[in-house]
Order: sequence, then C-alpha cells, then structure tokens
Amino acid sequence: MESNMEPLAVRIVRLDPMRVASVHAFSASPEHEAWKKLNTWAQPRGLLNKPGEHRIFGFNNPSPSGGSPNYGYEFWIQVPPALKDEDGAAIKTFDGGLYAVAHFKGRVEDISERWKQLSIWCENSAYKFAAHQWLEEHLSTATAEMIELDLYLPITE
Repeated sequence: MESNMEPLAVRIVRLDPMRVASVHAFSASPEHEAWKKLNTWAQPRGLLNKPGEHRIFGFNNPSPSGGSPNYGYEFWIQVPPALKDEDGAAIKTFDGGLYAVAHFKGRVEDISERWKQLSIWCENSAYKFAAHQWLEEHLSTATAEMIELDLYLPITE
C-alpha cells in the first residue's frame, strides 16, 4: 500500500511535569466516546478556548488485544493548579519525561504505521525505549478522514 505520509522527522523533547484532567472510554471506538466526554467536561470551563494553552494528549488504555474488538482510550487535558477533581474528570499529575516525537497528519487508520516508523527509528538510534507513558498530542480536532498529532515515544539515553 502506498503511503502519502510525510517523511519521518524525529525531534527529542523533554516534557515537564504537568497537572491534567483525565477522561476515559472503553468500547470498539473509544477515541470518539472519550473525546465527547472531554469536550463535555472542558468546554464549559473554557479549557478549549485557547488551543495552545491547555494541551491535549491521548493514549490507548488498555491497548487493543486479539480476543476483543474493545479497547480503551484516555484523554488528558492540561489544567491550571487551582482546578480540583470534579465530576466527569479526574485530576492527575504527570511526571513528564524524555520523548522521541514525530508528527503525523493523515488518515486515522495510518497512525499505527507512523508509530511503527518511530519505533524502528528508536531501535536504530542511540536511545532506548523507556517505561513512562507514550502519548499522542492532539493538534487538531479529528474528522472522519483526517487527524493531526504529535506522537511521543518514551525514551531514555
């Protein structure tokens, strides 16, 4: 299959610790359900009004497995220190970490190919895979056809 993805360019980024509000869904299409929960919770609090100010990350939780069409997806949105646990979202502290980051803009079904490319890059680099949370930073609202993300692969030196 021919890919129309941009060439892989990797940058090394250290994410600082941050406070996040977390929402989660588990189903055959949890990303969409989790996004609805995040939007419902964050919109009235004004957290979606300034896109760069409250970064949004997501990740599979748990990852898909062979025996079931269902899996989980968790969204995090960066929140200010004063925000407390509220119905609809849990406040968590993320410790941050070192990441290899690759940009992705394309069809949702091609995201796994970009993750594969980033993993192969890591295997052939001076870095090693690390155990902290892998992340997808959501840079645009997904449509049925397109999405724009930065993929954060946890690494160590």
